[in-house]
Amino acid sequence: MTETQTSEETHGSDETRRQVLYWRLLSRVFGADEQPALETSSVAIVEDLGLPPALLDPGVSVDTLVQRFPDLAAELQGLMADKEHEQGDEVRRAALVSKLLLNVFQTGSGNVTASQLERWKQDAGWFEKGMGCEPGGLRHRPGDEEVAAVLAGIEGDLVKRMHLREVLADPQLSRQLTPSMSLIEQLLHDKSNLSGVALANAKALIRRFVDEVAEVLRTQVEKASVGEIDRSVPPKRVFRNLDIERTIWKNLTNWSPEDERLYVDKLFYKQTARRTTPAKMIVVVDQSGSMVDAMVNCTILASIFSGLPKVDVHLVAYDTRALDLTPWVHDPFEVLLRTTLGGGTDGTVAMAIARPKITDPRNTVMVWISDFYDNRSLITDFEAIHRSGVKFIPVGSVNSSGHQSVDPWYRQKLKDLGTPVLSGHIKKLVFELKNFLT
Repeated sequence: MTETQTSEETHGSDETRRQVLYWRLLSRVFGADEQPALETSSVAIVEDLGLPPALLDPGVSVDTLVQRFPDLAAELQGLMADKEHEQGDEVRRAALVSKLLLNVFQTGSGNVTASQLERWKQDAGWFEKGMGCEPGGLRHRPGDEEVAAVLAGIEGDLVKRMHLREVLADPQLSRQLTPSMSLIEQLLHDKSNLSGVALANAKALIRRFVDEVAEVLRTQVEKASVGEIDRSVPPKRVFRNLDIERTIWKNLTNWSPEDERLYVDKLFYKQTARRTTPAKMIVVVDQSGSMVDAMVNCTILASIFSGLPKVDVHLVAYDTRALDLTPWVHDPFEVLLRTTLGGGTDGTVAMAIARPKITDPRNTVMVWISDFYDNRSLITDFEAIHRSGVKFIPVGSVNSSGHQSVDPWYRQKLKDLGTPVLSGHIKKLVFELKNFLT
């Protein structure tokens, strides 16, 4: 037998073993019953690879597996990332990938306990590590929006299957919960039905989540909050403001090779005047059921900007009614407790509150967060606001996954207006606001 024949037979054998592992994965994800032949073959394969049989048990969390077999932690990191992998390890990788996929995507049915939810979150964190990022990082990475949305959907389903009111009423069980957007969404929807210990535990979880998100967003805002140069004010023509580099660049045509000298006929100065008039920021948020994520993120973001000097922030939330939340804009926790999520959408009621707040159009930014499945007469107001000189920023999604549906009619109309709908991660909105306000 030649070396080539041996190599081909080995490759064929590896391909078959990989297929067995993946067929077994599919059968476990889509069917509750074990397939004895696939299970027996898979156990033989992982033992032959020197891997523990517990790898095949969806009841064993990835954390538990790594605690028992610490060397697996390094192998799981970047396991599914788009990078070069060593040749000959395809079967081993298939076994490890199967573990991650099975634990994250095979969630069964029926009731879910608080500990089961937390275990799933930990497994999802290992899945994200396998994708080449830190837990929670997948939803922030461009190109992974669909996968992030699927994970958020699974988590949301698990939260709905948990008897949340019973968990919140038990201090020991509630302490097992880690706040997440899916959990906060459910708490905000259900807060009017909670009381006593359950309500107190719900508020504690909301407060904890708000503080954690605020810390991340505050860092993003502060990184580039350097103060906007007011270019409407001419630069002072004094030596300390002289822009040496620009002056040299603009006068290069005056270079004399004979004299080996640069003759300067015009000096350029740096503009150093800062904004002196407080900028006004009006945030209007659709609080209907489809925009919970945006509501949470934007109330937190509004509170951060309200803490900056020379920024006057106003916050309006609406569904079929509008609520002026400006008095509480400094405390997003209070804002969220005062909102009533769900219901229909009518942006005209919010516009009736927001538009009178515009007193100095060219020094005002209006952020309108919605999926824009709304009254189409609103486009007339948007056009008028834009023409007046207001910096108008329509936002279709500022959620953790960056995935959101926007009414195609409004998307095209706003694009034609020169104010395209901003979609994606909240960092995009932070960037737009910093450029205008700070």
